[in-house]
Amino acid sequence: MTATLLTSPTSIQLARTAMPRVGNTPLVRLERITTELIDSVEIWAKAEWTNPSGSVKDRPAHAILRQALDRGALDKGRILLDSTSGNMGISYATLAAPLGLPVHLALPANASAERLAMLRALGAQLTLTDPTEGSDGAREVAAHMAAEQPDLFYYADQYNHPANWESHFHTTGPEMLSQTKGRLTHFVAGLGTTGTVTGAGRFLRQHAPAVRIIGVQPATPLHGLEGLKHLATSPIPGIYDPTVVDQMIAVDTEEAYAMARRLAREEGLLVGVSAAAAAVAALRLAAGLERGVVVVLFPDSGLKYLSHEFWTRP
Repeated sequence: MTATLLTSPTSIQLARTAMPRVGNTPLVRLERITTELIDSVEIWAKAEWTNPSGSVKDRPAHAILRQALDRGALDKGRILLDSTSGNMGISYATLAAPLGLPVHLALPANASAERLAMLRALGAQLTLTDPTEGSDGAREVAAHMAAEQPDLFYYADQYNHPANWESHFHTTGPEMLSQTKGRLTHFVAGLGTTGTVTGAGRFLRQHAPAVRIIGVQPATPLHGLEGLKHLATSPIPGIYDPTVVDQMIAVDTEEAYAMARRLAREEGLLVGVSAAAAAVAALRLAAGLERGVVVVLFPDSGLKYLSHEFWTRP
């Protein structure tokens, strides 16, 4: 995932069990929802649900876990601790399970039933936090737990860990450029921890500076787009690099819900709400282009969201 060499026996085992299956996710061209676009504009979705745990978070989780193992941060039975809205925790738990490493996660109590069930099935220990405080509240709880028991926990802190964005610099960015045979003109991705946009964006700035990078965020502070942040009213992740973003597109929750239904019913792509929000932004962007190859990152599938009522709407 990064240029760091694997040194510890446990991290070598991690490489053998997980590395070949993380990343190298396919591009899927969007066809039916793009019929109003002119022929010279293409939209391709990067299908991150094909990662081992089913989301883009396997990339940073793998990099963070490997670095912790190489540095001995998980020696003597220390527990990997982090906050999550769901996907990152599932990635940690999936990758740590074959190594016998314990994982403790702080996450909002209103996380979807599917996410909670998956985390418990994978053996993760959970601290459920105030749902009204969202992912920011979960971060505060995790940081407090780590400060109180530093010998028990290794606090990964995905919002500030450089391996988060570095994983996308070394994998996501190069993959998109290679898969489009250098034709990539626009990259669209949602902003959560901001690792994807920062890492892939920095790679593209260096190797394909003409590519425009578009960030996607909720239109309002109160929203239903799990995994995405309204940056104007949220604590800014320490890893965020605003200089890589050329344009920001705001998406309403209901727009994203409607797009999730469209993608499922017209493209046969059952995706999560943050992926649907990114699709809204990509389509809006593409409508104003005369020529372009747009890649939009779809972080996960819709399987973790099936209990949401919006699926049953017409």
